[in-house]
Amino acid sequence: MALNNPYQQYRQNAVLTADPGRLALMLFNGATKFARQARAALEAGDLPEAHQKMIRAQDIMIYLLSTVNDETDVGRNLAALYDYMYRRLVEANIKKDGGILNEVIGLLEDLGATWQEALQKGGGQAGEPAAQEEAVE
Repeated sequence: MALNNPYQQYRQNAVLTADPGRLALMLFNGATKFARQARAALEAGDLPEAHQKMIRAQDIMIYLLSTVNDETDVGRNLAALYDYMYRRLVEANIKKDGGILNEVIGLLEDLGATWQEALQKGGGQAGEPAAQEEAVE
């Protein structure tokens, strides 16, 4: 697929060249964005749009879950958290419940902030905010 839009090319390159920590941050930010959009769609009564956005957030959680090294305590804890958030997103989608989305959004925001801080303390910056928030579509 040819990308003629320079911004789209930039976003694609940001994802393709990101180290694992930055990629995780982009994924958390993407899942948060989709969960917020789903909540807004629910509030507007647009159930098909809410469903679509929740599916996007669920897909990100499945991807994150598939990348966890579950041979360590930290990995097992992250896997449990990702699984919990995935199940809650499914439940929010079935029940069309914005309260459950709020819970997941809070967890995603906390994880994103933690990764951001870890990246900064690890000697690297997490990148430009626009790239982080918009790289995952």
